Amino acid sequence: MPKFPEPPPPEHLARIHASVKAVSRGALLWRVYFRRGPHPAAWGAFRHFGPTSSRFDHHEEPPRVQERGILYAASGGITCFAEVFQETRIIDTLRHEPWLVAFRLARAIRLLDLTGSWCTRAGASMAIATGPRPRARRWSRAVYAAYPGLDGLWYPSSMHANQPAIALFERAAGAIPKAPAFHRALADPTAASAVHEAAQVVGYIVL
Repeated sequence: MPKFPEPPPPEHLARIHASVKAVSRGALLWRVYFRRGPHPAAWGAFRHFGPTSSRFDHHEEPPRVQERGILYAASGGITCFAEVFQETRIIDTLRHEPWLVAFRLARAIRLLDLTGSWCTRAGASMAIATGPRPRARRWSRAVYAAYPGLDGLWYPSSMHANQPAIALFERAAGAIPKAPAFHRALADPTAASAVHEAAQVVGYIVL
C-alpha cells in the first residue's frame, strides 16, 4: 500500500525543497461552481467556510467562516465535471444551479507540484491525491504553513486520468480576473455540448 502518513510539522516540511509548478499569466482555468446549496458562490469567489469534505481544504478546525479561502479549478473543463460530480456520477444541471466558468489568470501563480517526486521526498506518496481526505486536508494545512510563497496545489485528478487539477489558496486572489472568458449555467442550452461531451468522456449520466 502506498505510504500516506500524517504530515510532518510545517517547520520540517519547509526544509524540503518545494517542486514548483509555475502557471503563467493568461493561462485558462476552468471551474464548475454552484450558485445555490450549502456553499453558494460567485464565479471567482474563494470559499471561506471550511474545512468541508473536499480534499485539500486548508482551513483550520473547527469548520467555520475564516480568512483562509479555497477555490478548486482545473486546466480543462472535463476534469471539473469529473471531480465535482464524482459522488453520484450524475451531472445534474439543475440541482443547486451549477455553472461552468473559464477564466484567464490575471497574474502568474506558483503551485506546489504534487504530480512528481515531492510527495516521496516529503515522506508521503501519490496517495495524497487518492487517500483519506481528512489526512490530505492536514497535509494541505502543513503545506500552507511551510511554503508561504506558494499560491496553492497542482495535483493529478484521480477521476480524470490524472489530468491537472488545482486548489488555489486565498493568496491567489489577485490572479482572478475581473471578468471570465466563458460563463454559462449548465442548464443553458449553449452549455449542452460541453456537458454532454464531459459525460461521454467520463461515463457520467446527465439530468
